[in-house]
Amino acid sequence: MTVTAVPRHLTAAVERAREDVCSRHAELLRWGLVTWTAGNVSARVRDDESGSDLAVIKPSGLGYDELTPASMVVVDLTGAVIEGPLTPSSDTSSHLYVYREMPEVGGVVHTHSPYATAWAARSEPIPCAITAMGDEFGADIPVGPFALIGGEAIGEGIVATLRGQRSPAVLMARHGVFTVGGTARAAVKAAVMCEDVARTVHLARQLGPVERLPQDAVDQLYDRYQNVYGQR
Repeated sequence: MTVTAVPRHLTAAVERAREDVCSRHAELLRWGLVTWTAGNVSARVRDDESGSDLAVIKPSGLGYDELTPASMVVVDLTGAVIEGPLTPSSDTSSHLYVYREMPEVGGVVHTHSPYATAWAARSEPIPCAITAMGDEFGADIPVGPFALIGGEAIGEGIVATLRGQRSPAVLMARHGVFTVGGTARAAVKAAVMCEDVARTVHLARQLGPVERLPQDAVDQLYDRYQNVYGQR
């Protein structure tokens, strides 16, 4: 089905997604995950009626202080612009590849946060060495293949690396961080936590060797955090 405008039954959902995606970019700045115009957040807008989901994503090259809900770009999952006067992010094709291949994903985030990107520059996974990693990631944070920006290749690497993994974060080799989640908020949280543990494990390695947690401990931490921790 070809979509040429936002369907009437999705109008309210798209407006909510515009507001949400815009506000999530402010969180990237708040947590020091981006500089200048780099980085982006997107959110899937599910269309259970037709099955033709949409996505809302940051426009290309616009400064963070210029972002408004109205400046967010609405695209279909083939990349066609459905609504918005601006050009979507240069990472749009990769975000959309993830949405097409991973239907459980509702939000995608890309950052060049400094500590995590330092690990990516070395093409080195972050070992699951502290309890916070077991909680959030349930595994090492893996490294995906190097790929150039602009097409679907980065998305292909994200999906190939994360499919079947617990980790919602991947370090794309010599590039930066991509995270996924059921919502844009969850993907932003994963990006924040990825940078936090990347910094902590890096600092720990300055003091000496760092050992990975035993797998049974990782499993228990992950289960508790995902299924028991917090308000239910």
